[in-house]
Amino acid sequence: MNTNNLRYSKAICSQRLIVALAALILNSSLFTLSSFAQDIWLDINGVRDLTADSIDIANQARPKPGSSRKGNNPVLFLVGNSTMRTGTRGNGDNGQWGWGFYAHEYFDESKITVENQALGGTSPRTFYNDLWAPIREAIRPGDYVFLELGHNDNGPIDSIRARSSYRPDGKLSLADDSTHIYNKVKKCEETVFTFGGYTRKFINEIRDKGGIPVLFTLTPRNAYENDGKTIQRKLTDFTPAIFALGKEMNVPVIDLNDISARKLEAYGPWKTDYHFYLDKIHSSAFGAMMNAASAAEGIALSPDARLLQLKSYLNDKVVPKRCDQKRKKGLPMVFLCGDSTGKNADKEIDGMWGWGSQGYTVFDSTKCVFQNQAKAGRSTRTYIDEARWEEVYNSLEPGDYVLIQFGHNDIGGIDKDKERGVIACAQDTSHVYHLASNGKNKVIYSFGWYIKKMIADAKEKGAHPIVLSFTPRNEWHEGKGEVKGSFYPVNEKKGRFYIERRNDKYIPLWDKQVAEEMGVEFVDVHNITADFLDKQCGKKGKEAAMIYFNHDHTHTSLLGAQTNAQSVAKGLKAIQSPAASLLLK
Repeated sequence: MNTNNLRYSKAICSQRLIVALAALILNSSLFTLSSFAQDIWLDINGVRDLTADSIDIANQARPKPGSSRKGNNPVLFLVGNSTMRTGTRGNGDNGQWGWGFYAHEYFDESKITVENQALGGTSPRTFYNDLWAPIREAIRPGDYVFLELGHNDNGPIDSIRARSSYRPDGKLSLADDSTHIYNKVKKCEETVFTFGGYTRKFINEIRDKGGIPVLFTLTPRNAYENDGKTIQRKLTDFTPAIFALGKEMNVPVIDLNDISARKLEAYGPWKTDYHFYLDKIHSSAFGAMMNAASAAEGIALSPDARLLQLKSYLNDKVVPKRCDQKRKKGLPMVFLCGDSTGKNADKEIDGMWGWGSQGYTVFDSTKCVFQNQAKAGRSTRTYIDEARWEEVYNSLEPGDYVLIQFGHNDIGGIDKDKERGVIACAQDTSHVYHLASNGKNKVIYSFGWYIKKMIADAKEKGAHPIVLSFTPRNEWHEGKGEVKGSFYPVNEKKGRFYIERRNDKYIPLWDKQVAEEMGVEFVDVHNITADFLDKQCGKKGKEAAMIYFNHDHTHTSLLGAQTNAQSVAKGLKAIQSPAASLLLK
């Protein structure tokens, strides 16, 4: 079972119980709507949805409209709901993130600034009534406003949340029509317009201020058609409605729904699942980053001449970074992803070396291109978070190989110290942590999950992932003729030394478990090198093994790096991996 919901399961169950009880009460003839009804819709911060306290907290979290402006530069205002900013604060404290948090990363902020003015739980109606006025007043000629609203435009117009637009025939309407009601939440009279009516209001008022509106279709949900492969596009009528309004009002439309849905379809169900968190609508950080990238890509690829100026504000992040510049036609690439045991200073003859620097001592350069993408100090988590894996992923082509080797930096501080540790297990699990370094919230996954992600990504691209256990450390034990536990060989001999092994409950075991689960090859470099060092250095142990290490018990000398490279080659041959055909004879 995926346990990423455990932290909030009790709260969610309690909320559902309250909602169920409220529903029963609402159906009772004895019930009259009171302040109690308003209190059942609590967001993650424990405040009432779209009432005075919620708006007050939201206004503390959202920037003052126009405050980011630099000189006479334009501002890009983001107007949306929880798919742009989750919760009241939008701080990821429930593991969910909106794509507005990452949108600025795709723009040159020396030319334009991006303000995420979105708020979770809003509809076109509630955003226009409660949040729009100060944004409208901040708009200057040349500013842009992205509109992505609709996820919450549902339910009775006079319900507890009172956020649906007017639907004359019970369906989403573009008609220029309205109705008059008594708003039970705000306790006042209100004119409620159609979806089309609110959208036209936004567009006309943006243009009145000299701004440029851009309509976005809604982010896709984690829902497949019956074929299990196609993301549903017909959950709502919003996409055709938004395109119709764009045509009618002469406004550019970016089909965010389709761009992101196509990515999810290529990912497959498991990867799609982790782009959402806690439910089928709200995105994880992975999903939010994907949607932000999709929005930028939609702008970059749009043929609409009205977006030419906006395109000029995009930065080079819109073009996915690659690391296969050395690719040779007709030859597969072999990528090494890992830490300092794979790539270190790799310069001085008596310095520290990673075995990836010695790749061509085992791989044949006439048969493949070996690309060392390891980086010192990285764990599975930080390698992915820093987009180093993304560069490899973007570079992969069918027939390439990916050697995945981590572990030395994965067991340590998760939310403190170097903040690179992961949940210590092979199972697919996660948890929200509050980081000490920056006070931000972050979902951290298990060692097994991060390895599984890299494997799945490589398979998705048609490449061959191979999991390598991490290299052994220069830690030894003197044999006493008795079993010393999982860190050392069972059959010890008196008078000899044995290098530390971690086979029963540590990372080599987790690597093997994940590789077996995912149906990929596993090379036990840890034990292959350990066997060699036991044989070569067993009479003196650590002292004799120092020629294979440098500076400490983890990092290798040039000789040690060459030894580990040979262990990789030996392991590939032993399991009869197709990659063995790329090795030197």
